Amino acid sequence: MPFKMHTLLNVTNPLNLIALFNRAVIAASPMTEVNDKSKNPKPASTVILTRQHDEEFQIYLLMRSGRSRFMPGNYVFPGGMVESEDEGTETWKAHVDMGLDDIARRLGGSMAVEETLSYSVAAIRETFEEAGVLLANRNEQSRVALERVCDRRMTNELPKGWLRELVAFEGCILAFSRLARWSHWITPKLMPRRYDTRFFIAFMPPDQECIPDKQETTKGIWISPEKGLVGNSKGEIPLSPPTMVTLHELLQYSRLEELEKEAETRSWGEPLFPRLIPLSQGVLILEPWDPMINQKVEIDPEGLEEAILPVGKPFSRIWNYNGIWRPVGI
Repeated sequence: MPFKMHTLLNVTNPLNLIALFNRAVIAASPMTEVNDKSKNPKPASTVILTRQHDEEFQIYLLMRSGRSRFMPGNYVFPGGMVESEDEGTETWKAHVDMGLDDIARRLGGSMAVEETLSYSVAAIRETFEEAGVLLANRNEQSRVALERVCDRRMTNELPKGWLRELVAFEGCILAFSRLARWSHWITPKLMPRRYDTRFFIAFMPPDQECIPDKQETTKGIWISPEKGLVGNSKGEIPLSPPTMVTLHELLQYSRLEELEKEAETRSWGEPLFPRLIPLSQGVLILEPWDPMINQKVEIDPEGLEEAILPVGKPFSRIWNYNGIWRPVGI
């Protein structure tokens, strides 16, 4: 489901932003726009599913339903909010394939182990609900139970707490060992709903396949980072902003083995807190590494189309106009 960063505003239509704020912000003040982390961003988890395919590694992307409140028609990673059912250290610690100390070392960092556990459970739950892949170790009993859960998923009848029941009564063990840290995003201030999202990276189990739920997600594709970015530039695979940034980051890895090595030691890093600026022609996002992120900035919307950057070129700004997010130069 975050920005899938879980931003539930339809930002593929820039007019929604302009109507919401009832103004076009061209000269932005750092005192009013930058680094205000109020509104208590809600926790969310996203999973970058990866696999090796022939000579390239691929990433799984899901297309949001055209009826979705969150980025309809955009391609995103599986993910969603951390729910109350994902919480509870005592409930989950006996049903994961790692001890609490190992969970803290592999997936924690600045988070307490209880928080780490909740984010990780949510990552596994959302990956199944949206992509049909369960990152878990199963016995014969749990395989039969999982078949029933899969059937209910495709008819949109998954009950709240289904994963808790699967591990508590069917012997399913959640595979935290398949998860690794990638990045930490916080939705821009001007979004009406804000999320504090952990982007996990996970390696696809060889005995499963991805299947969209046909409710929130209508199509799924395996694609290399480069081809995904090229598809976005052509308007054929419209990406959400953090998806675009992540695929650009992944361009530096040529094979899955390289990515696995990086994931073993990668930390969450500093939270990525972009800045969103509504314009008279679309909206612009300044990423945290933009040189003007904490300064007053003047944007000329008329020149943005000519500033669109080719795939692979480093960028710190993303412009949405006519429904497509595109990297632009300064």
